[in-house]
Amino acid sequence: MAATDTTEKGLESLIVAALTGHIGEAAPEAGVVREPIAPYGGAGYVEGDPADCDRDHAVDLAKLLTFLKATQPNVVEQLGVDADGPKRQQFLARLQGEIAKRGVVDVLRKGIKHGPASVDLFYGTPSPGNAKAAERFAANIFSVTRQLRYSKDDTQLALDLCLFINGLAIATFELKNRLTNRRWKMRFSNTNATATRASYSSSSVVA
Repeated sequence: MAATDTTEKGLESLIVAALTGHIGEAAPEAGVVREPIAPYGGAGYVEGDPADCDRDHAVDLAKLLTFLKATQPNVVEQLGVDADGPKRQQFLARLQGEIAKRGVVDVLRKGIKHGPASVDLFYGTPSPGNAKAAERFAANIFSVTRQLRYSKDDTQLALDLCLFINGLAIATFELKNRLTNRRWKMRFSNTNATATRASYSSSSVVA
């Protein structure tokens, strides 16, 4: 019988496997969003790449742009956010400001206004028989990213896991080994969006 991996990394792998349906899968290439496949069960999540995360604005930029281009291509063109440059940075700054002011849940529910455009950032659960709403809901990207570095200095501090919806951080995990009497902690994102740990978490639940 194979030995049970009781390390923090082992727990991290189990959580990712439960969410994505993949065991021991290498992280995808930067900028690539995989379709969720669930041989291990899974909960409809895809695995993210920490290299895709914009630490200045606390978003998974690849997932955010993939969602916007798939669901609102006219808005992407109108705002000029497809290519890196001042327009994209202005949009990300506006998004960060709205999350700081309203919280990520409200931003996901109601979207934001930027310039002449109204930007949807999440599509809710469809009512039965509503094919268009079902199609929109299916376009949401739920993702989990391992070892997400949030510091920009030589400390290279990282979060064990971070959950995203359409590129917006919603929860983080700090995993500890119970065999050494250390607990794991999950933090729910709320308002902060600066390039520190507070970018990805503000309130916590300890188990």
